[in-house]
Amino acid sequence: MTHTLSHRTTDGGVLDVLNTRWHRLALYGFLVVVVAHWVEHITQAVQIYGFGWSVPSAKGALGLAFPWLVTSEVMHYGFALVMLVALVVLRHGFTGRSRTWWRVALGLQFWHHIEHLLLIIQSTSGVYLLGKSAPTSIIQLVIPRVELHLFYNAIVFAPMVVAMVLHRRPNAAERVHVRCSCAVPA
Repeated sequence: MTHTLSHRTTDGGVLDVLNTRWHRLALYGFLVVVVAHWVEHITQAVQIYGFGWSVPSAKGALGLAFPWLVTSEVMHYGFALVMLVALVVLRHGFTGRSRTWWRVALGLQFWHHIEHLLLIIQSTSGVYLLGKSAPTSIIQLVIPRVELHLFYNAIVFAPMVVAMVLHRRPNAAERVHVRCSCAVPA
């Protein structure tokens, strides 16, 4: 049995609309932003490991034109917060297995956000973790920053993509609870 949006009751608030009528558009918009962010991190890694640039010289694509983007803890924290908010807001449209995977991405992004919060607090206060010479996150004590952010973006992105694929292809039990038009026809 297939359901359409017209058969569902909604309160019409922004959160509801983003998770029903506009869910697909919101997810694709969010995906574009996340992929663009990925491209920046991958470009920076290519600059370092492919071209042999020093870490301070490797700024990604946008960072070459706007160097402050790479050095601004506020910008990095802002992006981590935007990702966290988007994952929280858009989770209401997911059901079943896709919701589980989306929650995994959300949990991982929450930790990534905490790491960026720690960095911005250090940057603002001038007091650095364990006496380091620059703002340092907890995991950065073990993994260098460039590699760490590639890792963080990968471990958030992977379950997010799994969630989106499962969301587009719900099983019969999940399809009954779907409130948006994201799912492909059965």
